[in-house]
Amino acid sequence: MAESDDIAGVNVATLRDEPIYAAIQAVLRAHIIEGALPAGLVLGQANVARAFNVSRVPAGIALSRLLDEGLVETFEGRGFVVPGAKPFRAELLDAGLSVPPEIVNSSISRRDQIYSEVEHAVAACLAYGRFMLNETALAQHYDVSRTIAHEVLTQLERLGIIEQDSNNRWYAGPLSGDELEHHFEMRWILEPQALRHAYPLLKEGEIRDRLIRIEAARKHTIQPLDREQLEADLHVRTLAPCPNSLLLHAVQRSQRILIATHSAFASYQSPDEITLMSSEHVSIYKALLASDVSLACSILEAHLRRSLGPNLEILGRLDVLPDALRLPYLVQVK
Repeated sequence: MAESDDIAGVNVATLRDEPIYAAIQAVLRAHIIEGALPAGLVLGQANVARAFNVSRVPAGIALSRLLDEGLVETFEGRGFVVPGAKPFRAELLDAGLSVPPEIVNSSISRRDQIYSEVEHAVAACLAYGRFMLNETALAQHYDVSRTIAHEVLTQLERLGIIEQDSNNRWYAGPLSGDELEHHFEMRWILEPQALRHAYPLLKEGEIRDRLIRIEAARKHTIQPLDREQLEADLHVRTLAPCPNSLLLHAVQRSQRILIATHSAFASYQSPDEITLMSSEHVSIYKALLASDVSLACSILEAHLRRSLGPNLEILGRLDVLPDALRLPYLVQVK
């Protein structure tokens, strides 16, 4: 391979099929280990997101995983810091970061860049009540035009996550216990069938990689955004090859709301529940690797049926909206 394919010790060819948060993590890891980023440099969701031209969600996941590796540290300010010196702030590209162009798709529109973050923010709040989405505040928060903000909200409406009233105001929520149960029921009926369709098209190496990720995560405290990515590994990426697009879209409609509850329920989930969830994921991957798709589908259905109870219990005792989920464009209403 040509020398130009290695950037800061990272073989970019190995990153092209990785989730974006994993690619960001790998690039930052290599820079830190090789000393390409100076000690004391503050790494936050905002400056990492700008440097890699992504939203803050994958940037935050990458940073939390680097913290688990011991490559960055927390400090009294906001964000993380490269160990070894007094914290200072700078744009990462000015401080020595080299971002492989293969990782950043420059053709992605600004709307597409922010959409996943807005969808996640809205979905994570639904369990806490009803919210009005302020289009102007959304545009200001992401420094985009009102047109782009409107397109994002329209896309959310098409997917059934928000609705527009007769006065052209956008609303989301609340997520009731009955709705939560309906979403889970859709998933335990449809996801096993989607897995059966996807199985012949799955790559063994990808399944092994996901198994390795969740087994490694089980050795540490799994943070909410990491839990969401582990959920997406199984319920989104493993089902993605399903050739029945109608079936897959029906599954994804319920997944969009439920996967985000890992952030909404972060301070309420018990360690035992997280351990059980991860062990069930491991069992599904091992069944797939053993070519026992019937067993994998059976475990998947049982996993989703069992998960309903703990989530309903948490929904019933939620308190006020956590500060981490408060955003200027989401206004809680009675």
